[in-house]
Amino acid sequence: MGAKAISTEGLSKRYGNVHALESLDLEVAEGEVVGYLGPNGAGKTTTIRLLLGLIRPTAGRAEIFGLDCQHQVVKVHRHLAYVPGETSLWPSLTGTETLHLLGRVQGRVDEAYTQELIRRFDLDVSKKVRAYSKGNRQKLILVAALMTRPDLLVLDEPTSGLDPLMEQAFRHCVHEARERGQTIFLSSHILSEVEALCDRIGILREGVLVEMGTLQEMRHLSAFTVEATFDGPVPDLSRVPGVSSVEVVGHLVRCQVRGTVEPLLQVLAASGVQQLLSREPSLEELFLAQYGVNVEPEDTSANAG
Repeated sequence: MGAKAISTEGLSKRYGNVHALESLDLEVAEGEVVGYLGPNGAGKTTTIRLLLGLIRPTAGRAEIFGLDCQHQVVKVHRHLAYVPGETSLWPSLTGTETLHLLGRVQGRVDEAYTQELIRRFDLDVSKKVRAYSKGNRQKLILVAALMTRPDLLVLDEPTSGLDPLMEQAFRHCVHEARERGQTIFLSSHILSEVEALCDRIGILREGVLVEMGTLQEMRHLSAFTVEATFDGPVPDLSRVPGVSSVEVVGHLVRCQVRGTVEPLLQVLAASGVQQLLSREPSLEELFLAQYGVNVEPEDTSANAG
């Protein structure tokens, strides 16, 4: 597979007595899309700043495509493009001038793709940056990053300020980048976005990477939901192994199941079940389970949008 796109070993950053990031061991393969999750203050942005060489680690090291992020910063940046959640651009330049300047910094631009991105994001590049809304400034920085077709895209809350239509345009661009073999490291608060785009997901908690894996591998973090409807009375499920959060409404019962579902199925089959539905936990439910928050399925589906 060649060099890892991102590799960190014992990467740590302290500010006084505060551990912003603690002993991060992370590997991202070339061509992989990895989501990086955690609440504010968990260490996501600290990780990205260390990868970009913007701050120095207290301990450990980080490499991008085999290049040291501290000692080979210029070479590292030739391989990547960075999209922050909050952009700081030159207000007196037009969109076109900004893209031209940022393209010269990167050194390579796919001109035809740039025009396609401008059309796709419905961006008026003739206007000055000072006249742009937050959403349009975000579109501009996304176009600037994507147009260089970098080996690695480092995205920190990339859809901040975008409307749902533009979020879909962004997702389409990420799928294209992945098909071209580009690597994407995506930090986002929009869990549905991470769920739709990422091959693997890492969850940070107070500066520590507490979970890393595919969505399927992380299903153990939360129970899945089972709903059953009966012709007659609902059986007592409170003593069935692995079953919890039992809720009965008329002839319908809803419960959470951890581990094997076989004991539950035996009880349901013996009780004249008419309809049976099961649902694996969403990324939002997995994330909330990791942070010790118990949210009913109805609430999580409402919040997912």
